[in-house]
Formats: sequence, structure tokens, C-alpha cells
Amino acid sequence: MIIYNVTVNVEEVIHEDWLQWMKNVHIPDVMSKGIFRENHIFKVLADEGTGSHTYAIQYLCDSMEAYEAYRDNFAPALQEDVKKRYGDKFVAFRTLLEVIR
Repeated sequence: MIIYNVTVNVEEVIHEDWLQWMKNVHIPDVMSKGIFRENHIFKVLADEGTGSHTYAIQYLCDSMEAYEAYRDNFAPALQEDVKKRYGDKFVAFRTLLEVIR
């Protein structure tokens, strides 16, 4: 199993809107592509008092090939939607994890 992890640091000024938009629009859009079997959103607790909020959003899929299909066919447009909406008020980085059993 592959976990596509997106860690996002969001400025306070957009925080509430960003979180609601992620939960109600963006994550459902990602999931609607049929690539990922589940998702989770986590709040990083270590940034209290920094004036920003950090989240880790994880999407789980069955294989690297499935992730690559998402990356190649859907990710650019979905990432552009976030950039258009929030501009430079957030920073995101992405990592891939493989579940080892």
C-alpha cells in the first residue's frame, strides 16, 4: 500500500476557510478520481503560537502504479485549484510512503 502524504502549512488569515474547503471540496474532488481508497487529515500540534497551522493529509492507494496514474492525470489541475484559491498563503510539500507489514 502507498500513502501519498501532503503536508501543508496554512497562514492564520485563511485557516478556517482553507480547512472547510479542503474537507468539503478538495479532498472529495481527489477521492472522486477513484484512485485512493481512503484519506485522513491530521493537525500537527507542534505549531502552537506560530501564527500558522500545519496539516498532514494522507491518501491511501493500492500500488505505485495507481499513485502514478493520479499524479500524471489529475494532480496538476487539483493543485492548481488550491493555488488559484489561496495564492501564497500556504506552503505544501509531498511525500510518498510505503506501508511495510
